[in-house]
Amino acid sequence: MIVPKSATGLTYFLDPFQFSVDILMANHLPALFRSGHVNSGKRFLNTGFPASSTDLDGGRLGVAFYSLGTMDLLGALPEQRERDREIWTEWLWEQQTEGECGSGFRPSPFMTGKHPEDVTLNGEIAPQVPCTKYDSPHVIMTYTALLSLAMLRDDFSKLNRAGIIKFLRNCQRPDGSFSTLPGDGESDLRTLYCAFAISSMLDDWSGIDVERALEFVASCRTYEGGYGQTSFCEAHGGITYIALASIYLAPPHLSEKFRLTPAEKERTIRWLMSNQSKCGGFCGRTNKEADACYCFWCGAALKILGASELVDTKAMAEFLASCQFKFGGIAKVPGEHPDPYHTYLSLAAIAMYPPEVDGDVPDSETWKLEPLDPLLNANLSTAAWVRKHVPARPT
Repeated sequence: MIVPKSATGLTYFLDPFQFSVDILMANHLPALFRSGHVNSGKRFLNTGFPASSTDLDGGRLGVAFYSLGTMDLLGALPEQRERDREIWTEWLWEQQTEGECGSGFRPSPFMTGKHPEDVTLNGEIAPQVPCTKYDSPHVIMTYTALLSLAMLRDDFSKLNRAGIIKFLRNCQRPDGSFSTLPGDGESDLRTLYCAFAISSMLDDWSGIDVERALEFVASCRTYEGGYGQTSFCEAHGGITYIALASIYLAPPHLSEKFRLTPAEKERTIRWLMSNQSKCGGFCGRTNKEADACYCFWCGAALKILGASELVDTKAMAEFLASCQFKFGGIAKVPGEHPDPYHTYLSLAAIAMYPPEVDGDVPDSETWKLEPLDPLLNANLSTAAWVRKHVPARPT
């Protein structure tokens, strides 16, 4: 049974997923459970998915990104065994695939896994399975793969840069949006953002029509000041971040006329701030309940707009602390099962908005993380590695 309990001005829910009653009733912010969150990420990378998460297998590369990202935000990747880092890096590169439409990374090998070279069939070396329409490159997964490899400090010597440019060109639709797969798949602002982030990491925008894409972004703006997934959709906190990040990632000479006017910026900031609820967390849509992931989506959007000082960082940290699982991981709301997605995005929010607590307060040091680049959604050192190693080197 879940019992509400008041603590530090918030409603906490005490159940087996939460810390002890004594910690929740303390008059200071509980510790950020760093070691538990690191171990939670390692479990997904090293032992596979638990039964409750097997539906995520088709997007395994995305789960790897959130798991590696959790360790990267907590500064724990250099501490991992060298062989583990090598295995994770090798697996990521195995997902690079090529086809007629270009090159990129696939979500998972679950559809057409390749035979390793040391496996024989009838005494002969097994042939490599060619790229098919079932394991073609995927825009969102290509974005996550590049950042994941940067977290592991790969040198990107294996990256087919020209193939990625060709791939992006084949994914852009006539209305300026992007499909996740060439000529197929989802088409909304999430994919457009990934195409922009990839182009920014490559420092090469020749694969996309930037102005046409930004016109599509503008068409998704709503009367509230937020953005929907496509034109005429409801404003959404995650999509609003994606729209703003896309605008500000684009080269200034191409995006200047699409940047928000002072009046538009004020309306967007007002709507985003209205999404911070009394519990300290953010909701994703008007009149919805708070969810841990929107602390990142709405918080990053406010950071891009230069309005980060408006966020109640202490209340947000208290909400996220209440979403922690005692064995590691962070859930969407208190009492739910944790998952890699909400764990990573919660920590990303904390990296942008560390709570203002006195250094003499117990556990205050646990909340200090390296600052985050809100445009790429990576900590500053990983973002710097990407921008140094991903662009094509002169020959």
